[in-house]
Amino acid sequence: MLTEAVEGSCVFCVGTLTAPETPELESCTSPVGTAGLIRASREADDGRSNLLLHGLCRVRFVEWLDEKPFPYARVRPIKSTSLEEPGSHEKTRQLREAVEAILLGLSDELVSEVRKILDRAPDPEVLTDAVAQQFVKDPLIRQTLLEEQGVDQRISQLVDYLRTARSGDN
Repeated sequence: MLTEAVEGSCVFCVGTLTAPETPELESCTSPVGTAGLIRASREADDGRSNLLLHGLCRVRFVEWLDEKPFPYARVRPIKSTSLEEPGSHEKTRQLREAVEAILLGLSDELVSEVRKILDRAPDPEVLTDAVAQQFVKDPLIRQTLLEEQGVDQRISQLVDYLRTARSGDN
């Protein structure tokens, strides 16, 4: 599977198993995953590989095909619903405040580096996905955020999660 991806477009899709794997992959896989560009691959002694993927877009698994000896699907990119301009600055501010609250008590150097990363995000969607990737460890919450098309709703869910995580409830 990896060899075919590397020798081809270097694009690899990742999905989440929701139950033990069965031949009917649609019954045990989340309908939404991520397409990523393989930036690096290192094979381990046991034959598995560690990959560094650069996320490209959300994808919907449209149809699972059995033409290959590994899980293989036809996918469709999912376009996010952008923030409405009047509210985008407020939503972005709320997200940044939630992140700042998480950073309280950390070293100045670390806080400075996190801020630099966040400042490089070209738009609220990329900022939201970067924050989720770094601060959300719960796989169910990560999947919920991945499946949410609306950037506005994604930010709201992420801000709620970060505030709850900070208070120690999560």
